[in-house]
Amino acid sequence: MPSTKWLEFYTTHFNTLELNVSFYRFPTPAMLQGWYDNTPPGFIFSVKAPRSITHFKKFLGTERMIRDFYNLAGAGLKEKLGCVLFQLPPNFVYTPERLQRITQQLDQAYTNVLEFRHHSWWLPAVYEELAKKNIAFCGMSHPDFPAEVIGNTKVLYYRMHGDTQLYASDYSEAQLDNLYHTVLGMQHIKQAFVYFNNDIHGFAVKNAAYLKAKNP
Repeated sequence: MPSTKWLEFYTTHFNTLELNVSFYRFPTPAMLQGWYDNTPPGFIFSVKAPRSITHFKKFLGTERMIRDFYNLAGAGLKEKLGCVLFQLPPNFVYTPERLQRITQQLDQAYTNVLEFRHHSWWLPAVYEELAKKNIAFCGMSHPDFPAEVIGNTKVLYYRMHGDTQLYASDYSEAQLDNLYHTVLGMQHIKQAFVYFNNDIHGFAVKNAAYLKAKNP
């Protein structure tokens, strides 16, 4: 098994946090400054783009909104800004035109991640096209979607929503071991962000702690 020294492995609640509040509204500069000031050096935030971009407008005429969001997040979080996550709605079905519409609006100066919620996007052609623009495909553990760990760029982004019960599944140590070693085996991956959203019963902290302990 290759050494872990080359891999920056981030897990929820420990050295990174995924900001979902930004999905519901644009964060204010004061909010971002507060998160920046109240976290230690080296802490990394991933921010979810507002649903006004992804769900309401579905990337139609959103160039300025995306640019404004990048500028806001970058100015507020500075070096603590990690990934910018764009989550698409369940009724957003794959077409080549839609893929192009999205990718041509994303700024490659940022670490962009796309999370799709329709199974039609799980295609090698999609992974490859995103890789050309240095956009990571977000894999996920979710009852309705493939659990494949997809590493199409140097940054791997994986969301643990719950494998059998959404937001409420407790992952076994064997499952987390398998995820860890799968990621570790992808030697082109330089950063791995794993976020736990299985928090109805408080499993997220426990599962994240176990995974983090494997790569302190």
